[in-house]
Amino acid sequence: MTRTKMLFALAAGFVLFAAPARADFKMERRLALEPGGTFTLNADIGTVTLTGDSTSGVAVTVTSRRDDFDALFDLSFDESPAGVTVGIKRRGGWLKGFWGGEWFGDDTQIVVHAPSRTTANIRTSGGSIDVSRLSGRLAVHTSGGSLRAEEIEGPVEGTTSGGSIKMRNVGGDTIARTSGGSIDIVGVRGSLMATTSGGGIDVDTVSGDLHASTSGGGVQVRGAGGRVEAHSSGGPVTVRFAAGNKSGGELTTSGGGVRTELDPGVALSIDASSSGGSVHSDLPVTVQGTTRNSLRGDINGGGATLRLRSSGGGVRISAMR
Repeated sequence: MTRTKMLFALAAGFVLFAAPARADFKMERRLALEPGGTFTLNADIGTVTLTGDSTSGVAVTVTSRRDDFDALFDLSFDESPAGVTVGIKRRGGWLKGFWGGEWFGDDTQIVVHAPSRTTANIRTSGGSIDVSRLSGRLAVHTSGGSLRAEEIEGPVEGTTSGGSIKMRNVGGDTIARTSGGSIDIVGVRGSLMATTSGGGIDVDTVSGDLHASTSGGGVQVRGAGGRVEAHSSGGPVTVRFAAGNKSGGELTTSGGGVRTELDPGVALSIDASSSGGSVHSDLPVTVQGTTRNSLRGDINGGGATLRLRSSGGGVRISAMR
């Protein structure tokens, strides 16, 4: 054997030894769950997709590129009058998983189909969560990916430490918390609490009170139907109140300007100031005190207080368009 052929054979053998071929793992299970029941998933790994589209029962499919998945993880399935609980637990704990490489490139997928009228509690440590078309309460948590919830006819609580959050058409009070991405929410019929330290917040149409806070971007709100508290240390704050909203609130930023649009017919008390620019109102204000950098007074006789503060730009109050 020539030296070149020998080196090629050794290299090929090393590649085969270092990266053995792996067949896909796939497990399917169907469990009894009537509409109105509760589905719970606790997983140490995996991206989760849950869709409310079955008439009854839960169908769970777990796939992975690892042929030794069932040797690395314990899978459990429990049916009870209280609902269905599915568990995927890493054998040997998280440290073994870290050194064993199961956290990297595993591409584990957990796909669930459940009755639309289901309360769902989902936790995963290894991927994103995507839930749609449920009419019960939804609680989701991941430490390793993004969150998406769409067409949920009930309260939603979503938390992640590793990605962005997107929600569409939620029919109840909503909580969205992330320390690693942006928050984008459209259509909440209830109150909303949205907090992030890693991105901006964009909200469109919330019927109830809103609390939005970020240290990593700006805050933009359209169609705020209740009291608004919006705070940013990383960008501007812009809030457009819904027609007839006279609930007031507090808008503050140290990373840009503050701008708000109001229904000119509502009664509010204004307390605005800026250490980084001027304060200006396009609406008539019965002034109680004013300087170039501050404005205190009443619109249409006064009412709830709308407090505006900026140390990174100006403050502007405009009539809604």
